[in-house]
Amino acid sequence: MLKIPNSGYRCVVGKGVDCEMFKPLIIKKMKFNFRELDAEIRQLMQIEFDFDVTSELLYNSKRFSAYGIEKYPDFFKQSITNGDEETLATALTIECFNEYEDRNSKNGVISVKVPVTANVTFAEGEFNRFYIRAICRKAIANNEFVTAYRARNSEKPRTGSEELLGKLINPTDVLNDLRKNIGIDTALGLPNGPNSGLSIERIIIK
Repeated sequence: MLKIPNSGYRCVVGKGVDCEMFKPLIIKKMKFNFRELDAEIRQLMQIEFDFDVTSELLYNSKRFSAYGIEKYPDFFKQSITNGDEETLATALTIECFNEYEDRNSKNGVISVKVPVTANVTFAEGEFNRFYIRAICRKAIANNEFVTAYRARNSEKPRTGSEELLGKLINPTDVLNDLRKNIGIDTALGLPNGPNSGLSIERIIIK
């Protein structure tokens, strides 16, 4: 078992297996296009993050180890300050996750290995959630609407995701939805589950 440095991925090395050959296939993944990720939005993300921390609502992955729970807040703050979802995923190394998790099966609860992509899935989802919350705060302050857009391409887009694209949405509803539904699916479907690739942007109605 080989750990790929600074990636959070494991690679099983055996006869005829070149880990470097598989590395680009594992790590290279299209980044999110956060269209309004500037200093103001980062500040609003920090405010929302601090709100969850002080309210003891911060979502920790069920897959986190004790080390992951301890380090995650600092890692997220660093990604807000001068990074993005990839920065956070890179910081969340293997040590941040348990090696195994319980999963329900037809034969009852079984123990399975935590996916090596757990850091990427978690980082993308949470960074996007706080980005959306920040966009909503700015839209509310400016009396604007928001709309969903595809921030990252999806090979198999969900029907629910497609229906949200370009639709005018009240930012107050989205913000309250995300604040209420921490770490679970939101009522409005933004974002629309793991790997959906949806985010939001502000719309000015003239």
